[in-house]
Amino acid sequence: MLLPIGDEPNPHGVPWVNYALLTINIGVFVVVTLPLMLRPADPSDPLTQAYLRALIDANPQGDPREIAYHFLRGRTAYDMLLLQWGYRPGAPSVLTLLTSMFLHGGWAHLLGNMLFLWIYGDNVEHALGRPGYLTAYLLTGAIAALSYGVLVPAADGQIPMVGASGAISGVLGFYFIWFPRNRVRLVLFPLLFLVWKVQARLVLGFFVIVDNLLPFLLRGQGGSGVAHGAHIGGFVAGVTGALVLNRWHRHRCRQSALACGDEETGESLPRPVPGAGAEEVIRQIDAARPARAIRAYLALSTLDRQRVPVEVVAQLADWLASSGQPDAALALYRQAQDDHPRGPGLDRLFLGIGLVLLHGKGRPTAAYQYLLDALDASPSTQVAAAAREALASIDRMQKLRMEPRDHK
Repeated sequence: MLLPIGDEPNPHGVPWVNYALLTINIGVFVVVTLPLMLRPADPSDPLTQAYLRALIDANPQGDPREIAYHFLRGRTAYDMLLLQWGYRPGAPSVLTLLTSMFLHGGWAHLLGNMLFLWIYGDNVEHALGRPGYLTAYLLTGAIAALSYGVLVPAADGQIPMVGASGAISGVLGFYFIWFPRNRVRLVLFPLLFLVWKVQARLVLGFFVIVDNLLPFLLRGQGGSGVAHGAHIGGFVAGVTGALVLNRWHRHRCRQSALACGDEETGESLPRPVPGAGAEEVIRQIDAARPARAIRAYLALSTLDRQRVPVEVVAQLADWLASSGQPDAALALYRQAQDDHPRGPGLDRLFLGIGLVLLHGKGRPTAAYQYLLDALDASPSTQVAAAAREALASIDRMQKLRMEPRDHK
């Protein structure tokens, strides 16, 4: 069995929310789950009696004593707690959407989930920020449970679904979009000394397709013991959230670029009239007015922007980055990337985005993705050297040093 044991690179700082989620999940298991697992279900407990009555009413042709015997055989007090606090699609509630995320069916269930959360959560928390990460975790977990409720057969509607895997699948969805070129360390269990480093998008793609989508399509959700529908729903929610946030961030960065002030007066500039043509951009650059050139460039039509050389746009973005305007610089690099998706100059744009994310935004893991893209885009000698130097600086930040890679 291939088992993930870590990823690289990782951000600076302590992922406090991720550690808190790990602590709460493990704490609930130790304090609540383990003691109740050691106690048999109490037939006199009102909750147990209520479920027995519901089962007997649902099976009017059956022998009540036989139904009670099979229901109570091997049941523990924890099973009764799951019936009350796990998410049951046949009796949904907002409260159990939340509580079900912090209950687990056993040690293997808990440790598997916590391993994935520990590996992938820190990068996503760093990208979203602490409040954003907690919100995304709980929201995608709720969406995962609702997805399970929609996909599970009606006959299984009273079976409680518990576990953090739906929320963690949401975290994996964010990771899949934002950190596709990170490397995941895999070991062949129990041969723990054999370690492979595999691109994150391949590992997570395997998780979604082979571990969840194919079993769900072949066997369905009912009776499988694994909430494939919740995993798929949580992952799709995470991917969707990452894409929506990408669009919002690009819009915000573009507004920053449009609002850049004149470098001489510090005053905001009037918006240029669309249709002025690419010549206006060059004219403003020749007049040593980069802020005006940027505004003119962003006002152009797509066809006119494509007439502005990539290197010219990159120089304007460099000026924004050196002026302490990283968001505006990112907007310009990415606009040029959209306008010139192929051909010469892509290496320069990827390098620029990577350096701004690394030095201007303090996001080394996000920068890592673009620096590798720069090295894969047939870079010039200068771009390749700068990208390798930046990758080396990210390597030096890591607690577990990455092995050097030979990029051609």
